[in-house]
Amino acid sequence: MTSVEFQVTFDASDPGALAEFWAAVLRYQVQPPPPGFDTWVDALEAMGMPPEMHDARSAIVPLDGATGPRVFFQKVPETKVLKNRVHLDLRAAPGLEGEERMAALESECARLVELGAERIRRVEPDGLDTGWILMTDPEGNEFCLD
Repeated sequence: MTSVEFQVTFDASDPGALAEFWAAVLRYQVQPPPPGFDTWVDALEAMGMPPEMHDARSAIVPLDGATGPRVFFQKVPETKVLKNRVHLDLRAAPGLEGEERMAALESECARLVELGAERIRRVEPDGLDTGWILMTDPEGNEFCLD
């Protein structure tokens, strides 16, 4: 049986800005334009896309040689109102425990806040849980550092 390829899709008010944020968070790159085009504007114009639609979509992909899913951002008219039913967990401290783990999460949290994320709360390790930090991206989508 073959594996299933997938991408993660975000609805967004500003797909380009959200793509730039998540590219920095995940250490990805904004997807380059198709071969034969120097810029996305050149490609979109050649495809007949009207200028008012040039900011309707964006995507990020792993850096050359890295693996991971494509992340797609699409413009939608409504804003986010409720808690996400699905969210990303960023594994910022794999293999670490206790204070060493929480220090690594705090360090990554500080980097993400610099990029535009918001820290919501920290959950301490308690025996059942290893501890994590809840955050939101610039458009309010929740994600966890764990």
